[in-house]
Amino acid sequence: MSPVERPCGMTEGVPGPGGRPTVAVIDRDALRHNYRELRRLLEPGTAMMAVVKADAYGHGDVEVSRVLEEEGCEFFGVALCEEGVRLREGGVRAPIVVLAGVYADELDALFDYDLTPVVFDLRMVRRIDAAAARRGVRRKVHVKIDSGMGRLGLMPGEVASFFEALGGCSAVELEGVLSHLAEAESRDGAYTRAQLSVFLEAVETVKAAGCDPGLLHIANSAAIVASPASRLDLVRPGLMLYGAYPGEDFRGKVALRPAMELRSSVLQVKRIARGSPVGYGRTFTAVRDTTVAVIPIGYGDGLLRSLSGRGEVIVRGRRAPIVGLVCMDLTMVDVTAVEGVAPGDEVVIIGSRAGESVTVEEVARRAGTIPYEVLCSISGRVPRLFV
Repeated sequence: MSPVERPCGMTEGVPGPGGRPTVAVIDRDALRHNYRELRRLLEPGTAMMAVVKADAYGHGDVEVSRVLEEEGCEFFGVALCEEGVRLREGGVRAPIVVLAGVYADELDALFDYDLTPVVFDLRMVRRIDAAAARRGVRRKVHVKIDSGMGRLGLMPGEVASFFEALGGCSAVELEGVLSHLAEAESRDGAYTRAQLSVFLEAVETVKAAGCDPGLLHIANSAAIVASPASRLDLVRPGLMLYGAYPGEDFRGKVALRPAMELRSSVLQVKRIARGSPVGYGRTFTAVRDTTVAVIPIGYGDGLLRSLSGRGEVIVRGRRAPIVGLVCMDLTMVDVTAVEGVAPGDEVVIIGSRAGESVTVEEVARRAGTIPYEVLCSISGRVPRLFV
């Protein structure tokens, strides 16, 4: 999906791209600010890999990467090979690391688009080595170690034999060794410290196998703030680049600005009598005569259905609750307490107006999920409007 360009700041009244008024407004200045705030915490010489997987957490991966590349971001992290291809085709020139593994039928793209794979399986390493040798080139890789996440990566007991075998792959160049933290946002940090210890011990095993581990990286957004010892050579911020916090404890430790505003406008206003139902399954029944506004956004756009009867939006500077079930394309809100609501009035689903604010963290809390899911759920049929 191509971004829509607007040469103005993220403010009330910024026009949409036309057609349905539901739009996600992405603030380039907020992205720059958040990047600089995180960069400020790093020691000189520590590099940054902006994690832009899942369409930059729903913000638009190509445009976000362009903004951050202009800021000097050294690496970009994606989950999938095709995400890396999209960045290259969008003009991103910095190194792109494919964090979630690659598959045999993606090897051509790996070389054609100069993508750096994360590896953890000798069979894949040997395939990459053979493909690189056929092309007469060397291919950089990063090797992942499972330090306690229980997901991708070598188990500590596999490290020595893996790297001894890696030394025999002449067309593969080890650029880095990484791991992933399971609960970097926890208050006591004990498990993060334990994982870091396991990781650094594994790195010593890498060195003992005769390999230079290159760039060491384990820190995500939360660890950058809460665990300075984990910053090492390279950090991998994701959520915080987009102005969201992994936990409330982080709000006073780094000043972030939300990079996304999700908004729409009222499609219809109707007055329903006491006792009238609203929506599928009649899960809401009016306890008084009620004014209902219908908004053209639904779970097909990423407004989570779990917000039914729980979420709130901002209309004319005041909060209004979601009533009935969120539908695929439409959502109903009770605007009885909001004077003068009319079709065309702006509705803010995530964002701020007139002193009221609905943050992505609040939306996640009301939906019983995490900010990551809220942002990544906003679907491709919602235009991203960059300002």
